[in-house]
Amino acid sequence: MTKENASMDSYTADKIQVLEGLEGIRKRPSMYIGSTDYHGLHHLVYEVMDNSIDEALAGYCDYIRITIHRDGSVSIEDNGRGIPVDIHKRFGKPALEVIMTTLHSGGKFSGDVYKVSGGLHGVGVAVVNALSEWLEVEVRRDGKIYRQRYERGRPGPLEIVGETSQRGTKVRFKPDPLIFESVEFNREMISKRTRELAFLNSNVTFELLDERNGSHEIFRYEGGLPSFVEHLNRGKRVLHSPPIHLKKGKNGVVVEVALQYNDGYNENIYTYANNISTIEGGTHLVGFKSALTKVANEYLKKVGKENVRLSGEDVREGLTAVISVMLPDPQFEGQTKTKLGNSEVKGIVESIVSEELGYYFEENPKVAEEILTKAEIASRAREAARKARELTRKKNSLDGAPLPGKLADCTEKNPSRAELYIVEGDSAGGSAKQGRDRQFQAVLPLRGKILNVEKARLEKILKNSEIQSLITALGCGIGEDFDIEKLRYGKVIIMTDADVDGSHIRTLLLTFFYRYMRPLIEAGCVYIAQPPLFRVKKGKIERYAFSEEELDRLVGELGESGISVQRYKGLGEMNPEQLWETTMNPRKRVMYRVTVEDAAIAD
Repeated sequence: MTKENASMDSYTADKIQVLEGLEGIRKRPSMYIGSTDYHGLHHLVYEVMDNSIDEALAGYCDYIRITIHRDGSVSIEDNGRGIPVDIHKRFGKPALEVIMTTLHSGGKFSGDVYKVSGGLHGVGVAVVNALSEWLEVEVRRDGKIYRQRYERGRPGPLEIVGETSQRGTKVRFKPDPLIFESVEFNREMISKRTRELAFLNSNVTFELLDERNGSHEIFRYEGGLPSFVEHLNRGKRVLHSPPIHLKKGKNGVVVEVALQYNDGYNENIYTYANNISTIEGGTHLVGFKSALTKVANEYLKKVGKENVRLSGEDVREGLTAVISVMLPDPQFEGQTKTKLGNSEVKGIVESIVSEELGYYFEENPKVAEEILTKAEIASRAREAARKARELTRKKNSLDGAPLPGKLADCTEKNPSRAELYIVEGDSAGGSAKQGRDRQFQAVLPLRGKILNVEKARLEKILKNSEIQSLITALGCGIGEDFDIEKLRYGKVIIMTDADVDGSHIRTLLLTFFYRYMRPLIEAGCVYIAQPPLFRVKKGKIERYAFSEEELDRLVGELGESGISVQRYKGLGEMNPEQLWETTMNPRKRVMYRVTVEDAAIAD
């Protein structure tokens, strides 16, 4: 990819602006990356990737390689212009060193270098450096290869280590184990983000290598956002093909939208601003929703259906959409950029989508009819669901119905100290009720598999007896009536058998929580219990193994003679004491917290 030499030469040290010094990051890492758990760990990778993406957005990069190395480090390499290495006039240091050691430094603060950019409020790569045990930067530029190494943010000398005709930047870093809870990278998480970026940047090829297991993936999607929507809708029956694709610029903001309807009942809308995933939405999402509802109702009027009035919820039933906006000065709410706050973006998105989608409906009346017929059916079902919800609301009112009869409640009334175990079947329920600590642990057994809410409208969902019991026990309502302040338990723990049926029940429950009680997951209240798979006994010694690998290790430690191994087929096979000791005792149990990222991947 080429540009005029003048443009190449203009990206120099004097374009690097510095707003404030780099202090306190190692003392307060969560202020900069949100957390020091696996989210924060992977945020480091995304931050360096964003710098390469900025080069792609500026038109100088079309290849990015991410490598997870055997030693626990990660490298991100691009074929962009290469970070400037000439001396910064104000600091008397190479520009590269200024960028790597100073907060709020870089080319993205000057409109001359990047018209649009991502990056974590401009603190990005300096924060990665500060939170790494070591970091190495290799710059290919001006016919030379430059290299500089940092130890916990402290710079070594900038060296020329070779000559090359290529250009670009390679950043390799190893997260600091003194900072992070774990420094083990998850390839799936990095792969998901890389795939997203490949869809959003159809002119860039991404390569992901994992030296730990030899896996190798290449991502390039010439189809861009429409391909992204098709990817999200794979396995579903769609109402129209290809997806509707809209793209237009206005007042320096570029809006691109791809949408496609399927025959399901849920909406899936993914939003991005300058390639950053805005999982909490923002002004671009508000503008899109408003335009979609407006266009649908205006079209119905045109075809003589003035008496039909659709709500936004009706029009979005079965919708899969991706919204991407590019803007010069994004304002993100929250330190980790999850919500777009630019007020002007709402009007721009609303205007562009209204105009372009209106044209599309006029030119494609069959597709418009297919979509709006579904929305009309959804409207009638919504009215039925409203009546069913009213009934549920009355049942759950403070002066209303008692808690489900099968719920064994706890005596603790402070929700932050109370736990609800959702278990499958009466057998496991019996063991759990006897083995629990009645002070703070409640148990709700469910009979069989709950309804698959992915394939049912709300009206039917609210009539399901197992779901009714769950809603009543939790006490916080459902859907638009959900109020987390009324939640009766701070931890909601799914405890199912470690078999196919147990896995299916767990998936159905998670689907229900994700679709109708999503704030429960976002607040970190949903957990998955991990019961042991094996009991290993030798004489008076009794141990438990949670995996085949752990079993092998235990057998090796105890010696194979005189040993007995019991495999648990279900929770009901454990007596109450064993269930308490292995799965319910807070001092010994293993539980996994469910996150929105987990749910999105499952979706």
